[in-house]
Amino acid sequence: MSAAFARRVVPAGAIESNWIAADRHPLRRIDWVPPHAKGSILFLTGRGDFYEKYIEAMARWHDRNWAVSAFDWRGQGGSGRLGSDPYTGHVEDFGIWVEDLRQFWHEWVSTKPGPHFVIGHSMGGHLALRATAQGAIKPKALVLSAPMLGLRDGNMPDWLMHAAARVMCRLGDPRRPAWKWSDKPGQPPDSRGDLLTHDADRYADELWWREQRPELVMGPGSWRWIERAYASMQWLARDAVLASIQIPVLLLATDQDALVSFKAIARAAQRLPHCELINFADRARHEILREADPVRTEALDRIDAFLARAST
Repeated sequence: MSAAFARRVVPAGAIESNWIAADRHPLRRIDWVPPHAKGSILFLTGRGDFYEKYIEAMARWHDRNWAVSAFDWRGQGGSGRLGSDPYTGHVEDFGIWVEDLRQFWHEWVSTKPGPHFVIGHSMGGHLALRATAQGAIKPKALVLSAPMLGLRDGNMPDWLMHAAARVMCRLGDPRRPAWKWSDKPGQPPDSRGDLLTHDADRYADELWWREQRPELVMGPGSWRWIERAYASMQWLARDAVLASIQIPVLLLATDQDALVSFKAIARAAQRLPHCELINFADRARHEILREADPVRTEALDRIDAFLARAST
């Protein structure tokens, strides 16, 4: 499943469908269940992501007899938009996503074999950890890849960035994009791949899927997304919140991440009661599960070993 053409095909046994939330909003999902599953993995994507990007990783877990599911968050991927244009990622509050996850989880665990695990990337890792802390989901263990526990360190402290985002929401439409993406709407800048992975072919897979399924294209987050992201990250960073998460947690990260804060991830690792942190340093960029083969294989091997330990 390492060839580019295989990463650009929805596997024959995988089922794409829509899950309908309580308010009737449809969320696009995929389920891939082997004949004799030994347990189930729910994969949660990052901001602006879509599940096609992770078909290769899902194939790895499926081949090891895990039932695998994923869905696109409300307002991104194939689950519609919440903003005023087709490209800006907007949400009024991260609690909306936690509630969707709570509802989905309740139905998912009733139909998929246990034990049940969650693997989340970036914003998906943030939401998995927050939902666990709030009791919205109760996984056997968590695997978080480059979780969004803080944004990349800048020249201003987080509290000041949060305050600035609140001001920007008041000064104009909070649904407007918070940063410039490209001179041509819908097209990512040429440098974007350098932030995500060392593997040019895997980055090209994402662009291919965007061309084949234009509804998946997303660009910057909105000012409201920025403001609510800081609020959610600040809540999740509380010592008491992190200490309340009593399940095993595997953190995969890189101190060279240009998108999320490694300092915030390392701090969380120290405060989570049962946590293992793996730092890939300069060998990886943000999308560890879509990295070049040496890093990607090591990360997946680590996940396999962690899931085996947590299953007992």
